[in-house]
Amino acid sequence: MLIHFYKYQGTGNDFIMVDDRTNTFPSSIDFIARLCDRRFGIGGDGLILIRKAEGFDFRMVYFNADGQEGSMCGNGGRCAVRFASDLGICNEETSFIAVDGPHEAVVTPEVISLKMSDVDGIIRHEDHDFLNTGSPHYITYVEDVTKEPVFETGKSIRYGEIYGPKGGTNVNFVEVKSRNTIRIRTYERGVEDETYSCGTGATAAVLSHYARNGSDNSVDVQVEGGQLNVRFESTGEGAFSNIWLTGPAVRVYEGELSPE
Repeated sequence: MLIHFYKYQGTGNDFIMVDDRTNTFPSSIDFIARLCDRRFGIGGDGLILIRKAEGFDFRMVYFNADGQEGSMCGNGGRCAVRFASDLGICNEETSFIAVDGPHEAVVTPEVISLKMSDVDGIIRHEDHDFLNTGSPHYITYVEDVTKEPVFETGKSIRYGEIYGPKGGTNVNFVEVKSRNTIRIRTYERGVEDETYSCGTGATAAVLSHYARNGSDNSVDVQVEGGQLNVRFESTGEGAFSNIWLTGPAVRVYEGELSPE
């Protein structure tokens, strides 16, 4: 049996996409990890299945590059919407469900805008913020993000004594460029490396920046793979709603693979 797959990327965050509305994809940890391997497989930061879901246009099932089913992925969600649109499942607007609950999205030829889950608070520390935007994120501020050892420092925090025993965390290094522009680099758990972009990380960084530095309600985010925008409404005391993540999502190529 051959499986048809597609490759999509959103600001360099890349994903293997499969239309699994027949619910027949062999989603074993080893198989998915092998497919995401950049030297011996297709290569990707993760793999996403599109499945049927009653009451929604589709269900997004996301797996990290290590083969484990993951928490919410913002860029993956935007790529899933583009994929669903390309398949004819949705048009200009869609609603779907993911591991963290329902989402809405708006589709244009240039960008995908994804409504993220509400955030109920930010945990403030002297040297970092911590919050969950569908995935857990550690936010620290630096003078020049280009000089940061993202892999080494990110790994030490992800597996460190504070967050490691709790399942780990994504780690974001944020440089404030202006009131409404930040630049970030991210170490992603599950990928266990720096990625070119992280949608939930960009969202977390923007909300932290607003809480700490008083930005406006729309902030541009420079990532290694391009630029995203996050807009939101503050509901007080570190809580946020109506959060939208916007950026490009592009099909790169398609092919067929054999599970054997």
